[in-house]
Amino acid sequence: MKLHELHPAEGSKKDRKRVGRGISAGQGKTAGRGTKGQNARSGGGVPPYFEGGQLPLVRKLPFVRGYSFFNPYKVEFEPVNVDQLAERFEAEAEVSPITLIEVGLIGDVKDLVVVLGRGELDRPLHIKVHRVSKSAKKKIEAAGGSVELLPWKRGGYRTR
Repeated sequence: MKLHELHPAEGSKKDRKRVGRGISAGQGKTAGRGTKGQNARSGGGVPPYFEGGQLPLVRKLPFVRGYSFFNPYKVEFEPVNVDQLAERFEAEAEVSPITLIEVGLIGDVKDLVVVLGRGELDRPLHIKVHRVSKSAKKKIEAAGGSVELLPWKRGGYRTR
């Protein structure tokens, strides 16, 4: 093979479409630009960020930081682990959001509480919280305790 024998693969090169070269060419008269209007003119068209005169998103962004992107539907739970319960509660104690505040594990009675399964539990506890992980429930019931889920709904709770 020599340099003068090199050719592009068959069908890989296409001639460019020459618009505005008469009606028989298929793209004559308005050359595919439609009739009149900003985009039909030479040099016409709008930049990609143009939004019809409305303040473009890229100019709006510096003003919409922080709470503008706050998700009102997000629900946050205060985590409490099994080992923390074992340290702070005696056998047969009732664990509820109020008793968790008294021992300093959560800060507010409005907080939703989830019990997670880190650590071991060696005494029966009667737990009343909003959510419990599967591993935590297994450990609590294995130690002879019980789990009761408190009702809760979205909204009306602390979300941030």
